[in-house]
Amino acid sequence: MVGKTLVHYEITAQIGRGGMGEVYQAKDTKLGRDVAIKVLPEEFALDTDRVARFQREAKLLASLNHPNIAAIYGLEESEGTHFLVMELIEGDTLRDRIKSGPIPVEEALKLALQMAEALEAAHDKGVIHRDLKPANIKVTPDGKVKILDFGLAKAYVGDQENVSPMDSPTISAAATQQGVILGTAAYMSPEQARGKPVDKRADIWAFGVVLFEMLTGKSLFSGEDVTSTVAQVLEREPDFSTLPQKLHPRIQIMLERCLKKDPKDRYSGISDARVDIQEVLSDPVGVLAEPVAAVKVGAESRVFIPWISAVILVGITVGVVVWKLREPEPRQPIRYAYEIPEDQQLYQTGRGNINLALSRDGRQIIYSTTKGLFIRSMDELKATLIRGSDTDSLSLFFSPDSQWLCYFSKGDQKLKKISKFGGKPIEICDAYNVSGTFWCEDNTILYSDVIEGGGIYRVSSDSGTPELLIGGPYTRPQLLPDGESIMFIDISGGDLNLKTLVQSLKSGERKVVLENNPGGYLPTGHLVYLGEEIWFAVQFDFDKLDPIGSPFRLNLPRGEAVYSDSGTLAYVEGTLGTAAPGSTLEWVDTDGYTEQLVDAEPKKYVDSEISPDGTKVALTIDDSGNQDIYILDPDRGNMLKLTDNANIDRWPLWTQDGQRIVFLSVREEGIGIYAKAANGLGKVEKLAGWSEPYLPGPFAWVKDGNTLLSWDLNLSSRQTSISIMQMEGGLTRKPLFEDEKYNYDHPQISPDGRWLAYSSSKSGQNEVYVCSYPDVERDQKMISVSGGYGPLWSTDGQEVFYRNGQSVMACPVETDSILKPGKPRELFRGSYNYELVSSQAILPAWGFHPIEKRFLMIKPSHTSSDRSRIIIVVNWFEELKQRVSVD
Repeated sequence: MVGKTLVHYEITAQIGRGGMGEVYQAKDTKLGRDVAIKVLPEEFALDTDRVARFQREAKLLASLNHPNIAAIYGLEESEGTHFLVMELIEGDTLRDRIKSGPIPVEEALKLALQMAEALEAAHDKGVIHRDLKPANIKVTPDGKVKILDFGLAKAYVGDQENVSPMDSPTISAAATQQGVILGTAAYMSPEQARGKPVDKRADIWAFGVVLFEMLTGKSLFSGEDVTSTVAQVLEREPDFSTLPQKLHPRIQIMLERCLKKDPKDRYSGISDARVDIQEVLSDPVGVLAEPVAAVKVGAESRVFIPWISAVILVGITVGVVVWKLREPEPRQPIRYAYEIPEDQQLYQTGRGNINLALSRDGRQIIYSTTKGLFIRSMDELKATLIRGSDTDSLSLFFSPDSQWLCYFSKGDQKLKKISKFGGKPIEICDAYNVSGTFWCEDNTILYSDVIEGGGIYRVSSDSGTPELLIGGPYTRPQLLPDGESIMFIDISGGDLNLKTLVQSLKSGERKVVLENNPGGYLPTGHLVYLGEEIWFAVQFDFDKLDPIGSPFRLNLPRGEAVYSDSGTLAYVEGTLGTAAPGSTLEWVDTDGYTEQLVDAEPKKYVDSEISPDGTKVALTIDDSGNQDIYILDPDRGNMLKLTDNANIDRWPLWTQDGQRIVFLSVREEGIGIYAKAANGLGKVEKLAGWSEPYLPGPFAWVKDGNTLLSWDLNLSSRQTSISIMQMEGGLTRKPLFEDEKYNYDHPQISPDGRWLAYSSSKSGQNEVYVCSYPDVERDQKMISVSGGYGPLWSTDGQEVFYRNGQSVMACPVETDSILKPGKPRELFRGSYNYELVSSQAILPAWGFHPIEKRFLMIKPSHTSSDRSRIIIVVNWFEELKQRVSVD
């Protein structure tokens, strides 16, 4: 072939040979550049179906545009010869590098990071490599990784789903091709070896194998032939002791997860591995040192916060404690992150705080989401939903044997317990607003409740009548090691005068341990407390109940953290510290580009509604619990206060002519729906009120302009429903859906008035539905996937937008005759305001501009982009004892 010309490519040298053809260097005479030519075998051209398939796949592969992926320029044919035109890459393959021995750890990780970025980019486009191995990875002279032959295995062999194990694509179909022998078999995933369908997790397996070999310089799986090699892949566990000594623990954990035999136990995406490598490479202690639990305190933590944010979720004072201290061998702290899956919206308690609990031995963590409680073992990849758990769980705490979890159900207003294996929750007692629980060794539970001024209560974990132990405005009870004394926080002095006290249950004697600081006792013999926005630890004399010595500043972020008796610490990154005083208003277009509204300075924005012509915005602003409605002119930047009510005015809704605002109001005249002219003139007019236990929120107008759809909260049952209110002849309310077992909320009528979008919990979790209107029983379709709430219609009625956690989704819908929903897609991600009003009713505060394709979003000032990461620090007590010695 050397010297031959194919179309306009002059072949100059042969540079390789593989199972899918010989590889040559060639000159592109049209563009004047050197390229690589892969000539496909002659038998390839005889199979027209294969040629057609390869052409389809080549188009997709050519769309990959990433600096670490060798580009495919095209598929050509000349005189019956089919060949690929590819980017010519200079440099050695990883196979050549590994032959010389292990690659230095930092260099190996830098190369692996580039590999992970390339895989991530390809996986995002739905392309799987399927044959990742050192021979397919080149390293240029300047250290840049280039992955070759991306997706060609599928293009050449085709999909091998639903074939027998005897026809495994790697072993039989590919192994018979020239050159494809042990190399491929040694890097294929177990499911691929069994001939089962594969996905991107097969690439994650191969990535782990390649990185393992880079670090050790030896083949991970190497039998005498294909059969013995595959047998090792299926049966033998990697020997992690061969990895470099003192390798960063996070890298070994990452490799273990990449190399799980069962694909369900592997990382679900290569981005997890990429993040691990990035953080290790950026660790100031280096890639060969055990990391310590050092966490930088962000600038936002310097803002003073209300006591409730510092105390209610100061898990340092409520962590899991067993008062049987042992003397474990000192170990170095190890810090790593667990990425919360995108479909799990962490449950927030109103100020951005999130509930966690650690088991006594530190081996399991539970966190609260809007889907329920999730539990994750530290040696497992994924968390699992605790079946039957509530979706509004607060104040989590493990039982002494770590088999049960106690929590407060906000929607039901009950203290409950549930097995960590799931099942029906058991009601322990009624409660009003619990802000701390502690499960004692004698099978009783201490908790604080703000009902009737607040106090510390005790109740049997088997249910019963609560006993008031300490009356007064106190919170966060903690039983001390003597079993006779309780440490708690006195909140009677307000935000600036929080005290930590200890009281004897026998004598009633009380002592102030810390003035002006909320804190708690650790089984290491320390007090940990919050002072001037900084965490401190100090040695504690338990006999005298006095701090002794000098306090030591802890490098910990503020907010919720929990610990186990074994010394494991866990906290949610991005939620520590607490809410800043307000939030901001942003325009966000469908591509995710943001623009802050002019002169919309941070305030506590609660609700928003764009006027029909798009020129004004009606807002609810909370000022120290007093909620009023304002009209904002974004172009001019001026704000008009529309209502001045001593209680609550909420959920503003423009009339269709843009002249009036209809809203929910709680005032002396009673709960009901009121209206006022949008220009501020005239008085507030009461449209309707009733004695039923409903809190109605106006949400949407039907096209006739005389019918209002409202979202209603039943204050007794905590259920939400949708009602029709006729404006003519006196406003009357009628439920739209007769089913009262599930929540229905956020009604939105399509622009043509024929379809209703809403969210409901009738599937077991919040999802978005569309049905016909007014016959809502006809043509009901669920359009969201894996959760959704707060639907909005596009201006043309061709899409329904909805929220799901941090994702803003769009689902195309055909509504000509019958409803045909399409496949939802993510538009952008971000942490924006929403309100959890009952166990499963989630109401986001957002709107879609009637003319411009952009959303109005309320963004909390304290939001962090890392809200979905739980940071786990193993052996944290060891660091604490080293820094603050105990005599």
